[in-house]
Amino acid sequence: MISSGMSSKLAGSGQDGRTFSRSIATPSVTLAKPEMNKNPLSISRRLSLVISAALKVGDRMDDYSDYFRILRTNEGNSLSLSSFKGKSPVVLFFYPKAATPGCTKEACKFRDEFDRFKSAGAEVFGISSDSPEENDKFAKAQRLQYPLLTDPSSILRKTFGIPNDFLGLLPGRQTYVIDKNGKVVLCFNDALNVEGHVDAALKALMS
Repeated sequence: MISSGMSSKLAGSGQDGRTFSRSIATPSVTLAKPEMNKNPLSISRRLSLVISAALKVGDRMDDYSDYFRILRTNEGNSLSLSSFKGKSPVVLFFYPKAATPGCTKEACKFRDEFDRFKSAGAEVFGISSDSPEENDKFAKAQRLQYPLLTDPSSILRKTFGIPNDFLGLLPGRQTYVIDKNGKVVLCFNDALNVEGHVDAALKALMS
């Protein structure tokens, strides 16, 4: 901090004609010393890094495999994404909330087309921030043949950079297809066309 102060004299004359002078102290002004930017990245550069961090087509899942260790299936089991590498493509569909109308419709569409996914050799997983107990109740009520994964505090969702829907009020609905070599071949986002996620995933697997 830099402090600066000074004084000045005021001269004049009174009613009797006598002259006078008075010292007047000007207020002390404290100037803040400019701080150096501790972060070498500019704001625009940092913003571009955040945007580029979103998982996209062409990316490899190897960089994200550690995050899957925190996930639990609706039966309480852990998941190792690397166990599918070289063997099976993987379909991951993120849904906002178990047992809600749109998510039920989407989950049941994956259920109804499950044989087609199996024929393509794919593994299917639904992912939400619901608890394993909530997901298990949902899976049993809808007779789902595939696991539902709990993403605690939406950590994986945030890591993937999935945007929220409906003006940021709801978690985004997004589907990924990862080929058996671990490369992302589909990133599909549509909040309203819930059944379109299934169609897009099947198309990606068949191409």
